[in-house]
Amino acid sequence: MDEDEPLASWAARREQRLRPAGQLRAVRLTQEQQRGAHVAPGEPRLIVRWDGYQWLAETVAEDYAAAQRILHGIEGDGLRRPPYSAPQQRRAPGRHRRP
Repeated sequence: MDEDEPLASWAARREQRLRPAGQLRAVRLTQEQQRGAHVAPGEPRLIVRWDGYQWLAETVAEDYAAAQRILHGIEGDGLRRPPYSAPQQRRAPGRHRRP
């Protein structure tokens, strides 16, 4: 903090740097060193939530895929299906074709 900088602007700058409260994170439930999230996809994951000061346990996911669905708010199997629309009739390509 500069000596000439007002406290309000310093606090606003600090808030931008901090992690937002409510952010979720998945942690592997093992005694080993924590490595990449994709390592050992079959192991259970602990979902934790940041409250502004500390990580608090939220729930346990059965594997990596379930943890990702929780973290990103995906419901069901996660596949995006286009809404049903009636098939449109196609015109023959080119001017030389006659219907």
